[in-house]
Amino acid sequence: MRRRDFIKGIVGSATAWPLAARAQRAAMPVVGFLRPTRAEESGHLVAAIRQGLRESGYQSDKVLIEFRWADGRVEQLPKLASELVASQVAAIVAASLPSARAAKAATASIPVVFVTGGDPLEERLVSSLNRPGGNVTGVSFYDIPITGKRLALLRELVPKAETIAVLQDPTSATFQSETREIDAAVRASGQKIITVKANTEKEINEAFSIIAKSGADALLVGGGPFFNSKRNQLIGLAALNAIPASYAFGEYVSVGGLVSYGSSQTDAYRRAGVYVARILNGEKPGDLPVELPTTFDLAINLKTAKALGLTVPPSLLARADEVIE
Repeated sequence: MRRRDFIKGIVGSATAWPLAARAQRAAMPVVGFLRPTRAEESGHLVAAIRQGLRESGYQSDKVLIEFRWADGRVEQLPKLASELVASQVAAIVAASLPSARAAKAATASIPVVFVTGGDPLEERLVSSLNRPGGNVTGVSFYDIPITGKRLALLRELVPKAETIAVLQDPTSATFQSETREIDAAVRASGQKIITVKANTEKEINEAFSIIAKSGADALLVGGGPFFNSKRNQLIGLAALNAIPASYAFGEYVSVGGLVSYGSSQTDAYRRAGVYVARILNGEKPGDLPVELPTTFDLAINLKTAKALGLTVPPSLLARADEVIE
């Protein structure tokens, strides 16, 4: 479905542009936004883009955003990217690795600012992090190498866990690299692991049924935009099955998840908004270095821990960057 909307702040449902907004195209820049999920699942990320634009002097009445949502159908991204190119947008925010691939393939002239959890070099989005060259740059919250640390933190939080379940999205662009890191961490720790895969709402429900029957004592939830868009479902099922779960982003913990360790996804989108503003002000994307995560935050929800009957070790609390009580 083709949808456009002009948003002031947090995104709502994608709707057709008002005629007045269309008339404003000639008076202000139009930025494309491409993402594989649904609009209603990504409001906090759009808000972060807007924040970055505002910090750089672009209020909502100074720039228009033309949205393209694939609604979970990744195969639609090349077509949607081509639509944005045909609309002659001033820049494209490619939100996710598949979106970045589609946008890069669709244009060699319109600036593309990606936000991805993948490795920009490994995925060949750019040939250099410091001087990307061409029309593509962006922000990566790539944190696959810390997967082993996430497992270690989960074992510290649930020390009696004999078996840990791992839930992964096999369609995620980072699935292979995430799997390699998990395998390496398992070999190093000797931990018993049960791996379950899901990439639809129904499969997530089925996965938790498998996890419950397996007798797993804790759960590590993998990364990827699909899982992030279904974080309420994941957190609800973890609570229903009384299984301690670790997540990749703090957004999970803020809405009831037990623990997370990783870089800030919302901050990555904010920084992408700043890059878009710099490009609108005349800078070339090829001259803007790809930004990588420099800090990884540990967040713990004590209310959830109490509901699970867990006592969070003081040493773990002392290292936490965010504690929700």
